[in-house]
Amino acid sequence: MTSTRLIHTVGVGAIEWLYAHRDGFRLEPDAAPEVGFLERFKPVGELAVICRVLFREGVAGSRQADLARKLLDHAWREVLDGGRMLVRGQRTEPLSPIPFEVYVPLRELGYRNPELEEWARFNHRLGSSAALETQPVRRLCLSAYERRFGLEPRVPEAEALARTWLGRTPEPWTVDTRVGYDITHTVFHLTDWGENPGGLPPDLAAYLALWLPVWLDDWVDLRRWDLLGELLVVDACLPEPTLDAPAWEAFAAAQQPDGAMPAVRDMPEGDPEEVFDVVYHSTLVAAFASVLATSRALARLAGP
Repeated sequence: MTSTRLIHTVGVGAIEWLYAHRDGFRLEPDAAPEVGFLERFKPVGELAVICRVLFREGVAGSRQADLARKLLDHAWREVLDGGRMLVRGQRTEPLSPIPFEVYVPLRELGYRNPELEEWARFNHRLGSSAALETQPVRRLCLSAYERRFGLEPRVPEAEALARTWLGRTPEPWTVDTRVGYDITHTVFHLTDWGENPGGLPPDLAAYLALWLPVWLDDWVDLRRWDLLGELLVVDACLPEPTLDAPAWEAFAAAQQPDGAMPAVRDMPEGDPEEVFDVVYHSTLVAAFASVLATSRALARLAGP
């Protein structure tokens, strides 16, 4: 089994880097139409999700937890202006689910904006909420977030799952990078980002337990650290995580001394904002994988 210290250290370094580069979480209100104003909300939403996992699992050190809370406060106050920028985004694109998706994990952490909640309830009553054409795993995401917000999912989660790649358990050797992300995010939404492993149906858990080791080996060989990190999270969501030692050792070796995790192969160079945009996600994933795997490793040591 992988060293718990090694796993934990990856997450510590990742949070340190994210805090040191917190100004990278920024909006671009004057973004060109083809780029879209709402696209810059994605990093903030992902930060909120991962920090919520960190607080929930309770395995972070005091400094790591303190930096995570400071990161969230910075994102809510300085980036989102207390949620007012999310409201602006919703007004810009009234039917977009992005502001809602970003808001749900922040709301669960105690950050509230009543106007945005009114928008969420209004949009949920519209037929467009169910008619919105989107990828199956994205529909599963929206259904899960509606449930977590306290709304009846417009598309039942079981129905949304049946349309996903993983829900159909097709030939495992057809997995490419895009399908890999579809698989990982299906697991994230079914388990509420690792909070409810029982949300993963037994047949899917068995399918993943059989083929995940092969996929881990593939992405270690390709040095695709971002997807490898997400697959390590999937492992931690299984009823019996393997905490795959070779995959974790390769993942930890790819992490930079300052805590950044390259997305693919080596760390990019250039403008700091551009570098942040390339590696923030893989670094967040490193923190996510580390927290869940550390929690599972400690639970295993504690025994039944």
